[in-house]
Amino acid sequence: MDRHTAVQVFVEVVDRGSLSAAAEALEMSRAMVSRYLESLERELGVRLLQRTTRRLSLTDAGEQALPRCRQLLQLRAELHEQLGQQAARSQPRGRLRISCSTSFAMAQLGPALADFLQQHPQVQVELLAADRTVHLVEERIDLALRISNRLDEGLVARRLATCRSVLCASPAYLRQAGHPAEPAELRAHRCISHANLNRGEYRLLHEGRLLRVPITGPLQSNEAGATLQAVLGGLGIAMLPTYLVGELLAQGRLQAVLPAWEPEPLGLHAVMVSRQHPPQLLRLMVDFLAERFAGEPWDPLP
Repeated sequence: MDRHTAVQVFVEVVDRGSLSAAAEALEMSRAMVSRYLESLERELGVRLLQRTTRRLSLTDAGEQALPRCRQLLQLRAELHEQLGQQAARSQPRGRLRISCSTSFAMAQLGPALADFLQQHPQVQVELLAADRTVHLVEERIDLALRISNRLDEGLVARRLATCRSVLCASPAYLRQAGHPAEPAELRAHRCISHANLNRGEYRLLHEGRLLRVPITGPLQSNEAGATLQAVLGGLGIAMLPTYLVGELLAQGRLQAVLPAWEPEPLGLHAVMVSRQHPPQLLRLMVDFLAERFAGEPWDPLP
């Protein structure tokens, strides 16, 4: 039987004056209290209590054992309190202000942060989702996730993953307009472009060859989520990141166009203001995101 519980039972019986009162205080049966006492006496090889039908009294051995037992219980309680305080102090705590694009926040970062905050309940995150380059110092940003191959000098960056894109369209649009077989055929299609990234052209790679394809279409947007809704609605062809459309491609709700021609890949970076020793919480967040996004888990492409 558990030695600590046996010691606790012995002290409780002495303090309460009876086995029944101790059993009630400890929320166990009177028979169980008796068994714990007997197990402690067997282990020590002495009788601790004289039991009669009317009263309990300590033996000489019990008189000697009682203060030691109280001391053991107190030491255990102090140890638990000390270790609990240390554990509480070691729990990550604090606030981080994080920025990234709206589409990445909705598709990937939001769920990742939810998991992180479940694991670290003392942490708070303020997420700024914006489709623009945020100034880290002026807007007090601790961490920015940027999808780019060109980063500002003077910032510390850690590459987390590669962001690939795909030309895609809805099955309904492709049934109506046909599948382009060569990049040049994109000129005859309605193509949706990003107002900041690929205005008026698609940049496509094939066997090391970079091709710039002029495009026209009814819509330009600076936000990938809005572009996605237009594509799902059958408006035309768009270049969209696989972190946003990976599941839709796997489900067949979207189809890849010219799969042999890959849009130029971009790096996903964790970007911070230059610091020699970043705070522990910031390092913890970056390590978590690096592990979370390793291998581009959203990417259905080979």
